[in-house]
Amino acid sequence: MEKRTPVFFFAPFVSSTMRVEPAWIDYNGHMNMAYYHVLFDRAVEEGFSLVGLGHDYLEKRKASFFAAEVHTVYKRELKMHDRVRVTLQLVDFDEKRIHYYLEIRHATEGWVAASMEGLSLHVDMETRKVCPFPDDIAANLAVMRTTHARLSRPPALGRTIGIPYKAEIHDALSASGTRH
Repeated sequence: MEKRTPVFFFAPFVSSTMRVEPAWIDYNGHMNMAYYHVLFDRAVEEGFSLVGLGHDYLEKRKASFFAAEVHTVYKRELKMHDRVRVTLQLVDFDEKRIHYYLEIRHATEGWVAASMEGLSLHVDMETRKVCPFPDDIAANLAVMRTTHARLSRPPALGRTIGIPYKAEIHDALSASGTRH
């Protein structure tokens, strides 16, 4: 019988150091918004590989996980050659989904450049349908969730998008029917 080594997680998971590439800089002189998602995606791959959801999982078990929904908040510009690390916190999971929160942080100064909340689905790659996690992966996710539950709940979690209005202005606009 094979002896399994217990899985261990830091809270939060911290990615390897990554660098903003020159090709990622747009005409505004900062990193284009699309590349924040490249950094987030690389960190998701690193972090969830620890629970067994990496490239080997796809190859050997013919399953993976797909992004279903993301919410990104851009807080501070990143510029060419900035070095960053991404933190990942597993918020929750169920039999088919994982809910997580990430922050891109400047590697030496520590400030947050962007945050992202994500929900991904576990998928059987042969049928391309959502399916339950195998028991060993669910057990690893449970250990990660328990470890990450010690972290405070991110204030941006569950945030909605919209333009905040003062109540009296919003009421006046609604009463007049004018919305522009």
